[in-house]
Amino acid sequence: MTQAIILTMVNSKEQGKLIAHNLVEAKLAACVNIIEKATSVYWWQGKVCEEPELLLIIKTESANFAEVKERILSLHEYELPEVIMFNIDKGYDEYLKWITANS
Repeated sequence: MTQAIILTMVNSKEQGKLIAHNLVEAKLAACVNIIEKATSVYWWQGKVCEEPELLLIIKTESANFAEVKERILSLHEYELPEVIMFNIDKGYDEYLKWITANS
């Protein structure tokens, strides 16, 4: 099994909790960290925007990506939400086993 980190940004703690609880309760993620006080600067619809956001760090199995992505897209308020996955190459074996067992 290959464990992974999936990232997405949200505009409120309520939105982050909704997505996090949905993924963990469905056993699509072992854990979701909600990191507050991020500032995103990005190009959108012909201009540079700057917004406060929260970062969701989703720990899961890479095989769950399609379903996690669909859950995020169905729950997310953004027109074009960020959904990016990175495979975990190395880590504490016991923690990686825990991710596998719980997602």
